Amino acid sequence: MPEFLYNNKLYYNPVEFAMDRIGGTWKMPILWRLKNRVMRFGELRKDIPHITDKMLTSQLRQLEAEGFVHREVYPVVPPKVEYSITPKGKTAIPIIETIRNYGLELMRKEGIQTK
Repeated sequence: MPEFLYNNKLYYNPVEFAMDRIGGTWKMPILWRLKNRVMRFGELRKDIPHITDKMLTSQLRQLEAEGFVHREVYPVVPPKVEYSITPKGKTAIPIIETIRNYGLELMRKEGIQTK
């Protein structure tokens, strides 16, 4: 496949393009947690060990900008913000599930125990 530009970034193949959208340490775990329910920022932070507030904010903003996550702000005091997965985000869930299952299989073959 020929290389292509998107948002002034050069991509060499569709896998690189897709991984730029949902790859990295935190985007897939965020989408996975939102697949069946709406969550507030604090719920996500508590449910994803080791993520910092800054990183969670950054990843949620990127996912929202790409159309994978919807952010709903309620005009109440104190502020209430909820995150949900969009139809576009739901299309990534089968891919994430496949990668997750592959990771579990690799872990099992290497003798790595899960908690």
